[in-house]
Amino acid sequence: MTLQRLDDGFDRWDELLELILASFAYMNGLIDPPSSALSLTPQSLREKARGEIGYIAFDDDQLAGCIFCRPEPDNLYIGKLAILPSEQGKGIGRRLLAVGEATARERGLDVLRLETRIELTGNHATFASWGFLKTAENRHAGFDRTTSIEMRKILT
Repeated sequence: MTLQRLDDGFDRWDELLELILASFAYMNGLIDPPSSALSLTPQSLREKARGEIGYIAFDDDQLAGCIFCRPEPDNLYIGKLAILPSEQGKGIGRRLLAVGEATARERGLDVLRLETRIELTGNHATFASWGFLKTAENRHAGFDRTTSIEMRKILT
């Protein structure tokens, strides 16, 4: 498996969108409100990669996973960490997260932050096993209940 920074030379935006949608498909009908991934387009992914720091994981020539990182004043926000379902369990998520950690350190940031939906308890457990701790509960606009949790990882 190889990792590559998403840049203007990348031209497989349709495939990247398919990867994200396949990775997040199990959430459909499970989370409310629906995932923001459903509103992505190849063009919006291209713009996201220009405004954030994205990496793609390849298994030979197949897109296997991705991560988007956004520097914030006191942390690096991790978003759209997605692994193709057929590639899950192979350590790709950990490798992509390691790139996120390196990206944070390069920018002088010692905290990773992410958000995950309240219903996705399996994700909570996975992120906890990777060193993240729950730090907040949040709700989407228009909801009177918790819809997501924030988790942070302190980098040592």
